[in-house]
Amino acid sequence: MAIPELFIQELKQNNPIDSVMSSYVSLIRRGRSCVCLCPFHSEKSPSCTLYLENNSFYCFGCGAGGDVITFVMKIENLGYIEALKFLAERAGMSMPEDARNNESSRIKSRILEINRTAARFFFDTLTRSPDGEKGRRYFAERQLSAATITKYGLGYAPNGWYNLSNHLRSKGFSEEEMISAFLCGRGKNGGVFDIFRDRVMFPIIDLRGNVIAFGGRTIDGDGPKYINSSDTPVFKKSQNLFSLNFAKKSEEKRLILAEGYMDVIAINQAGFENVVATLGTALTQEQARLMSQYAEEIIIAYDSDGAGQKATHKAINLLSEVGARTKIIRMEGAKDPDEYIKKFGALRFKQLLDKSGGAIEFELEKCRAGLDTDTDEGRIEYLKRCVNVLADITSPIEREVYAGRLAEANRVNKEMIVQQVNGVIRKRVNQSKSREWTEIRTFQKQMRSNPDSYRKPREYKAEVGIISYLAANPEDADYIASKIAPEQFATDLNKKIYAVMLEKIKNSEFSDILSLQSEFTADEMGKITEIEVNRKDVNINKTAVDDFINILIHFADNPADAKDMSDDEFIKFTQNLKSKK
Repeated sequence: MAIPELFIQELKQNNPIDSVMSSYVSLIRRGRSCVCLCPFHSEKSPSCTLYLENNSFYCFGCGAGGDVITFVMKIENLGYIEALKFLAERAGMSMPEDARNNESSRIKSRILEINRTAARFFFDTLTRSPDGEKGRRYFAERQLSAATITKYGLGYAPNGWYNLSNHLRSKGFSEEEMISAFLCGRGKNGGVFDIFRDRVMFPIIDLRGNVIAFGGRTIDGDGPKYINSSDTPVFKKSQNLFSLNFAKKSEEKRLILAEGYMDVIAINQAGFENVVATLGTALTQEQARLMSQYAEEIIIAYDSDGAGQKATHKAINLLSEVGARTKIIRMEGAKDPDEYIKKFGALRFKQLLDKSGGAIEFELEKCRAGLDTDTDEGRIEYLKRCVNVLADITSPIEREVYAGRLAEANRVNKEMIVQQVNGVIRKRVNQSKSREWTEIRTFQKQMRSNPDSYRKPREYKAEVGIISYLAANPEDADYIASKIAPEQFATDLNKKIYAVMLEKIKNSEFSDILSLQSEFTADEMGKITEIEVNRKDVNINKTAVDDFINILIHFADNPADAKDMSDDEFIKFTQNLKSKK
C-alpha cells in the first residue's frame, strides 16, 4: 500500500524533528544542529545529533537514526502506518483513505478493539453481574471507592473457562484474534480457553487512552498471584508503565515509583496522581528512560521487605544511568504504601514523600548490612563499600560533601577517602573507555547491526559509495542501473536499499535517502541514516562510482582488506586497482 509522497513530505514539514523530539528529550542547540542524550540507550554525554536541514537524527553511540517518522516508531513502539497517524493527529492532518487498509495496522486496530471489549466485559462483570460479587468484596476490603474503580476501569474475570471467549465470539472476534491479544489460549483439543479466570482485573492503558494489556490478581485458590499479559503487537511490557496515562497529567515535577497495581491505585486514590508501577517485572532501562522524560525527580516507594530493598537498589542504578534524580521513602510501621496510607493517612504519606532521602544515603546505609562497625575490621569493610558508592557520584562537589560526612562520622582523614574514591573512578574510566572502543567505536558495533559489513568489508564500502552517490545524484540512476543490477550487490541490506532507490527514482517518488522509510524497519533506517551522515564527509564523483562498480564486478576475489580503511583511503584503493587492471 502506497502513501502519497506529497502527504509524507507535508507531514514531515508540519512535524519538525526538534519539535517532536523535545517532547521526549532535552535538546542542546549547536549551530545548525542539536544534540541530546539518546533516548534509545543509556549514556551520560550526548551522542545523538539532530540534523535540522533534513529533519533527521542519528546516534553515534547505538546507531539509531532516521527521520521524524522513524523516531516516533521507535519511541512509541509503533508500526509505520501507526506512526503516520500519530504525527498526522499531532499536526491536525487527515490520513489518506487507503492508509487504513494496511494489514499490520488492521491487526493492531483489532487487538485494541478486542482489548476494549474485554475491559468492558470485566468491568460490567464486577459492577453489575452476580458473578462479580467475589471481586466486589475484594475491592471493598481494599477500601477502593466506586469512583476509583471506574477511573481505573477495574474488573473481574469470572471463574469459568469460556466466559470471555464466548462473549468475544458473540461480538465477532475470531479465535486467532483472542490468542493474539493474550486473552485466550488454545487447548489440547484445539479449542480456546480464557487465560484470566477468577481474578480481579487491572487494564493497562497507554498514553493515548488505548487498553493495551491486562494484569489479573488471584483472590484465593491455586495458581500464580498475578498473571500479566505477554507482549503482543500493541504491548511491550518493558516499555510501558501502569498509570502513566494519569501521572503524565500531574503538575508535579516528580514521579512516585511503586511496586504494584494496588499500591499505585491506593496512592492515586489518596490524591497523588503522579504515581506509576512496572508491569509484573523489575524496572527496565526503557522504563527508566520513559520516567525521566516526565519527571525531574523519581521517588521510589517499594515495599520495605528484602525483595523490595533489592529492587530499590537496581532501580537506583537504572535511574542514575538516565540522569534522573532519585529519592527513597522509608516507611516505618507499614510494609507498603497501601498499608501506610490506610494506617496513617494521606497527609502523613505526603510528609513521608517530602522527607524522602536521597539515593546516596540509602546506598551508604546499606553498606552497613552484616557488619559490626564497632570493630576495626567491620569499620574498614564498611568504608571500602562506601568508597564504591561515592565513586558512582558524577558531581565532584557532591562527592566532596559525602566524603567529608563519611570521614567525620568514622573519625578518618577526608583526604584518604577522596584518594580512594578517585582511584576507583580512574579504574572505572579506563575500563569504560576500553569497553566503548571495543563495543561502540569499532567494527563490533557494525557487525552486530549489519553482519555483512564485517564479513564483506570491501563490497560493503563499495555499495555504500554507490548508494551515497545515487542519493546525491538521482538523475544518474539510469547510468548506474545499466552498469550494475541490485542482484550484483553482495550484502543483503544494501541490495535492498539500492533496489528500492532505483524503483522510487523511476516512479518519481524519491526525494532523499530518508524517503525510503516506508520500505524499511526503524532499525534498518538507522543504518540508512548512517550512510547519509557519512556522505557529508566524503566527496564521491562519477569516476569513483565506476571504481566502486568495478570492485563489485571485477575485484570480488582481491585479498586486500578494506575494513580498517577510511572512506578516502578506500577511494584511493579502488583507483590503484583500476590502474592495475
